[in-house]
Amino acid sequence: MHANRDLVTGFLKNKLKFRGFVISDWLGIDKITSPPHANYSYSVEAGVGAGIDMIMVSNFTEFIDVLIYQVKHNIIPISRIDDAVKRILRVKVVMGFFENPMADYSLVNQLRSQEHRELAREAVRKTLVLLKNGESADKPLLPLPKKATKILVSGIHADNLGYQCGGWTITWQGLGGNDLTSGTTALQAIKNTVDPTTRVVYSENPDSDFVKSNKFSFAIVVVGEPSYAETFGDSLNLTLSEPGPRAIYNVCGAVKCVVVVISGRPVVMQPYLSSINALVVAWLPGTEGQGVADVLFGDYGFTGKLARTWFKTVDQLPMNVGDPHYDPLFPFGFGLTTKPTEG
Repeated sequence: MHANRDLVTGFLKNKLKFRGFVISDWLGIDKITSPPHANYSYSVEAGVGAGIDMIMVSNFTEFIDVLIYQVKHNIIPISRIDDAVKRILRVKVVMGFFENPMADYSLVNQLRSQEHRELAREAVRKTLVLLKNGESADKPLLPLPKKATKILVSGIHADNLGYQCGGWTITWQGLGGNDLTSGTTALQAIKNTVDPTTRVVYSENPDSDFVKSNKFSFAIVVVGEPSYAETFGDSLNLTLSEPGPRAIYNVCGAVKCVVVVISGRPVVMQPYLSSINALVVAWLPGTEGQGVADVLFGDYGFTGKLARTWFKTVDQLPMNVGDPHYDPLFPFGFGLTTKPTEG
């Protein structure tokens, strides 16, 4: 796309009459060649010539030197530079950037306000997708009872705010653990929600003997992927992080369990599905893990639907609705529903 003049200039700017400016991805023009930066002079010519108006670079002196050389030698016409400058200035003028160049802090006291957190919690409730609920419709596991003798919470994602938030959260790749920001983990949310007489036992990665010997009423296993952004999240297997699978086998093999998946995308679930009583995908619920417990324990019903086809194996990918080989684990738009618990 960084070298696609037909789309950037021909379609976006000329046909659609786009009056803003086009910015490259970070080091995007470098990747016009393979390997990246192999012919930087060509990359500058192709990217700027395609209609990119502002370039994100690491070595700006190199870029400026190459660009000036190409303009002086009529490789890039000055009219292309004029177009880029005009577009950038127009946007800044419309924004009032020259009159008020500094940020407006008048609303900064609303950041992380209770009202905003409640809205985020509502978003979590509405985007949870229930993929399995008991072996049959007449024997559902969810919603869970708040009053139980003793329940088990396990999985490395159960008490991990960083994993709930994912990448691009305060730091580029995000972080694991609970030092990234403040909020409510799934574990804390469960403790907040159950009856005061219910004992909540947290064991991140219990063995099956521990589970069998403790006579738990039921278990909640929270598993998923670590935080990532961009290429660092590239995966050829799309599997749950260890020891998540082990926790599913050890816990769900010994007691009734609901598995909650924390992930920004579908992951391989087929090998575990038969041992799981209920399966919920929570995506990346962010700081408001309370929204997960709100629905698990029936204060609200499940209403979310899959916005993406959930595959059986990565060998099927790419797979989309309408493909001849469409054979998903859960189809696009799938999502079981529950009613809120009365009382």
